[in-house]
Amino acid sequence: MRRDRGDIGQGLAERTAFANAYRDHAARVRASAMRVLKDQGRAEDVAQEVFERLWRNPERYDPGRGGLGPYLQLVARSRALDAWRAEGAATRAADRLGTLAIHDHAPDGDQPDAVAQRRDMARRLLAAVRRLPTSQREAVLLAYWGGMSSSEIAERMGVPLGTAKSRLRLAHEKLREEWAEAEPASTSAVATVAGP
Repeated sequence: MRRDRGDIGQGLAERTAFANAYRDHAARVRASAMRVLKDQGRAEDVAQEVFERLWRNPERYDPGRGGLGPYLQLVARSRALDAWRAEGAATRAADRLGTLAIHDHAPDGDQPDAVAQRRDMARRLLAAVRRLPTSQREAVLLAYWGGMSSSEIAERMGVPLGTAKSRLRLAHEKLREEWAEAEPASTSAVATVAGP
């Protein structure tokens, strides 16, 4: 489909408006995220996500409800809080796995080697979850330790349902790949934690 000059001009105007919005508000958006996360890298990730969402869905901003700067700072704070909560969920999950590994009591008849193997599996599983990309790790934690459905995860993360499902699927594949390299007995643990 051929674009006429009006379409091209509108596209240039949109890019210019977006560039101006980024120039005018990026520092305060990062600062809003930084106040919550206390980590420069993660605050920058949140700021990038906020501006990506603005670019993809500019209609979400309603000028009648306030200025663009305060709106973007509010979105940044909200996304930073979500990231902070997800980190808390990861910490709770790590504590839970660590507790299971440390306090794993062998049923009658289990050998100490089997108990040690289960503890090692719990530690390796936790390490594998920690190595997932942030978005996949957050989706896995919300699903399996937060008990959320794919649609709830999509809403919580502010992404389309298909994206949330893809993140879960990719995380599951990565966990399976890591565990496929381990001993065969380990694969049942991944299936239990990572789901079908």
